[in-house]
Amino acid sequence: MKMANDEESHWANTTSVSEFILLGFSSHPKMQLLLFVLFLAIYLATLFGNSLLIALVKTDSRLHTPMYFFLANLSFLDISYTTTTVPQMLVHLLSTKRSISYVACVAQMYIFLCLGIIECILYAVMAYDRYVAICHPLRYTVIMNRSVCIKMVIGIWVCGLFFTTLIVSFTTRLPYCNLNEINHFFCEVPAILKLACADTHLAELVIFVVAVIVLLTPLSLILISYVFILEAILRISSGEGRFKTFSTCTSHITVVTLFYGAAMFMYMRPASSYSPERDKKFSLFYNVVSALLNPLIYSLRNKEVKGAVLKMTGCGKPGAWHSSHIMA
Repeated sequence: MKMANDEESHWANTTSVSEFILLGFSSHPKMQLLLFVLFLAIYLATLFGNSLLIALVKTDSRLHTPMYFFLANLSFLDISYTTTTVPQMLVHLLSTKRSISYVACVAQMYIFLCLGIIECILYAVMAYDRYVAICHPLRYTVIMNRSVCIKMVIGIWVCGLFFTTLIVSFTTRLPYCNLNEINHFFCEVPAILKLACADTHLAELVIFVVAVIVLLTPLSLILISYVFILEAILRISSGEGRFKTFSTCTSHITVVTLFYGAAMFMYMRPASSYSPERDKKFSLFYNVVSALLNPLIYSLRNKEVKGAVLKMTGCGKPGAWHSSHIMA
């Protein structure tokens, strides 16, 4: 009877964590204030840039094309992505209490992971859109019609919810000991697993398999799409035409490289290589910095977006810009 009571007491101790403490970036008051100002500026700029892009796509008829439909979805994901983590991080930078309840931590982990998986797959869909636009321009509006685009987005969300539920269920079924300090600025799966007081190999295997599916599979599709795109570009006779066509893809290539590079480092490496300080920087990059850079990259390289901004601000000349399904 005593042994049974001891086992019951041990189980209670390993599953009684009701909240976690997020250690964040620094405990130095002056550094915290500096980080608060920096991250607040980045967050506000992210909200402004991505909200502006969504507004432009919605209001400017020249941007009512599949490419901009997906781009608006990307901006929505980036806004949601950063809002899941940054506001809480800002509060913790100004507060001595950095706790988050177990339920809130799981919710944050679920939402963040789901949005991240959706964004991974969305990049592949955007690459396919560029492939159809460049390799099959005459059939572009037929293949990428509104119904197909909406079904693609719905399919992406279904995949995101499914894979996220799979990962989070394997993560939350583990018992967590009294050690509840997370050396991170938000509840991310690799950091949470470090606190588990049971064998995490099965959960790590599930995460790795899902990472292969949602990272390498879309990345492979992106690479295949660009192989066909490159072949089509090389068949263009004029150098100017080749450059003009390839320039429609440079924005997408840039953001894919930034996002996938950091995400693959975080989720496709051995658990033994986990380094809290280094991983926080990588998480910050693909969570916050990439969301800030996306609207800048697409707008700076995109004549149609520039034209829409000029039109919205009243600086554009009538007829100076023309709609195009192919040009980015």
